[in-house]
Amino acid sequence: MLQTQNGRKIETQEFDNTKAGVKGLLESGLKKIPNIFIHEQYILEKKSDSDSDRPELSIPVIDLEGLNKGSSARREIIKKVKESCESWGFFQIVNHGIPDIVMKKVLEGVRDFHELEIEVKKQFYSRDFKKKVLYNSNFDLYQAPSVNWRDTLYLIMAPDPPKPEELPQVCREILMEYSKQVMELGQKLFELLSEALGLDPNHLNEMDCAKGLYVTAHYYPVCPEPDLTLGFSNHTDSGFLTLLLQDQIGGLQVLHKNEWVDVPFLPGALVLITNAKFKSLYHRVLPNNIGPRISVAFFFRMHLQESRNSRLYGPIKELLSEENPPIYKEVRAEEVVEYRYTKGLNGIPLLSHFKLDASSSD
Repeated sequence: MLQTQNGRKIETQEFDNTKAGVKGLLESGLKKIPNIFIHEQYILEKKSDSDSDRPELSIPVIDLEGLNKGSSARREIIKKVKESCESWGFFQIVNHGIPDIVMKKVLEGVRDFHELEIEVKKQFYSRDFKKKVLYNSNFDLYQAPSVNWRDTLYLIMAPDPPKPEELPQVCREILMEYSKQVMELGQKLFELLSEALGLDPNHLNEMDCAKGLYVTAHYYPVCPEPDLTLGFSNHTDSGFLTLLLQDQIGGLQVLHKNEWVDVPFLPGALVLITNAKFKSLYHRVLPNNIGPRISVAFFFRMHLQESRNSRLYGPIKELLSEENPPIYKEVRAEEVVEYRYTKGLNGIPLLSHFKLDASSSD
């Protein structure tokens, strides 16, 4: 076993040293994925599910156009938000105000970055996640049980964004513009979520939930053996809310009532964590053999150095009672993010570590 672990460590280090990511592996002409990418648990799941008769489930879709049509239409949207968050912890939004052409250019810009020459991308390659702009493959490369088939550009876009010249030129302007529009949309969504929780519309925004914005721009190359690996392992997110833009390739799945459900191509999707009042759901990304998949996730959260000495976050006191006591500790935002980087995607729900009885969750 020791030899196997040493072999894995060497293989992982060699992969990291190339600074070429998964795309570089593919361009080297490999026909089989390296051992470090094989997900044994996923292979077992596929075998056990192969004969199952899966039910047809529809992802909740909420049309935000009604926000401009008076109070009764707004109340209906809030009702749908509440139902979707309580039953799924996830929904997709349409008519959210961000033009289709802008979202199309974001996906094109991210693809253009990842398809730059390796020598150009290498200048951004780093594992120092305190940098405001960096690129690598698998943030948890040395912690996770298996490596994912994905490369990522990471950006800290709020509250203290990088200088324009620090961003890759090929996607600079569109990511700056889109981030600005996402921040505006996020504030509206936090108002809806506040009301869905029975709180004042400004409650979550006044908690600074929309203050920080962290961006992960993913590139999932064609995979020669998609049945043996994952593009993104099962995980829950580390922020207050996640807005995801994905292309038409597909592959995103969410776990609902112990069934993995495909998420169809639509402009946006989000997740919120509120002391288990709203679900923080498991989701993952399957690799493909069709073409590169592009997705861009916008996390409303503070990052590492930006959250130093930040306020404490915990169960919303207005939602607590004797019948609904607190489940989670009060923690600083940096503690949640640091735990994610320390442990990686280890298959354990991120928030479980911060439960009041979580002394043995490690």
